[in-house]
Amino acid sequence: MQTILGANGIIGEGLARELRKNYTPHIKLVGRNPQKVDPNDELFRADLMDSESVVKALENTDIAYLTVGLPYDSQIWLRDWVIVMQNVINACRKNHCKLVYFDNTYAYPQDSKIQTENTPLTSNGEKGKGKKLAAELLLKAIANKEIEAVICRAPEFYGPGITKGLTNSLIFENLKKGKEPKVFLKDNVLRTLIFTPDASKAMALIGNTAAAFGETWHLPCDDNRLTYKQFIAEIEHQLGRQVKYKVLPWLVLKIGSFFDKNLKETQELLPRYAIDNIFESSKFKTTFPDFKVTTYAEGIKIIIYDYKIK
Repeated sequence: MQTILGANGIIGEGLARELRKNYTPHIKLVGRNPQKVDPNDELFRADLMDSESVVKALENTDIAYLTVGLPYDSQIWLRDWVIVMQNVINACRKNHCKLVYFDNTYAYPQDSKIQTENTPLTSNGEKGKGKKLAAELLLKAIANKEIEAVICRAPEFYGPGITKGLTNSLIFENLKKGKEPKVFLKDNVLRTLIFTPDASKAMALIGNTAAAFGETWHLPCDDNRLTYKQFIAEIEHQLGRQVKYKVLPWLVLKIGSFFDKNLKETQELLPRYAIDNIFESSKFKTTFPDFKVTTYAEGIKIIIYDYKIK
């Protein structure tokens, strides 16, 4: 049995499909209100903040995947990520199952240095601190041989379906609504984005590769990084028309944060939108050379079709 904790986000849904397609027919989806991805999925209602609930959720599980997303609130992340991680570690230990943790880059510093698996977790943001504490708990459990586990880390999402991320919400969602796309701060700095189906497939591969455990892995992204200016130019090329967009400066975003809670919660990440953001994933690509990474042109094409953008 392979169990997904927090199964109905875009990563969990893609993971469930990939596991069933290539690895196992025995899949359990866990959440407060889990929904089947496949008719044969097993469902289990659980609250990851409740330790006993997590223990029961992982009964008869060989590999657990932690893909849950907490509400986008700094205080919740700082308070609850540690609790969730400790509950999951304890449950994995009691049930003798492996853990695959899907992490993001919030805990990385907001600078232009190339991000690798060895980048220190030194973010000063509240959400970054919450993710750092969770990652450190798991790294300590791995070092102490409490459980077998692996960390899979990904940068900002873009992708089809219910993908959530700034690129999707500011560019593709606006295009879908016939509105003008927006870009934070600068359109001439390089971005590293991960295509959500690639993230799910790569995590399933790592989770089912015994030798991958005990380490941190950057999930694979297209190395031919684009600026948002180039990204939108590719959209224009595929749509066969001009796409006018607006670059939002610091002052506008700061003023907006007083009226928009999501924008306020994004403030700690803003420095990353003013500089090149280079998330490096050569370790994965070298270890798994047959994995096909979706190019930005391919990913944009898929999203345009999925969103029915004209």
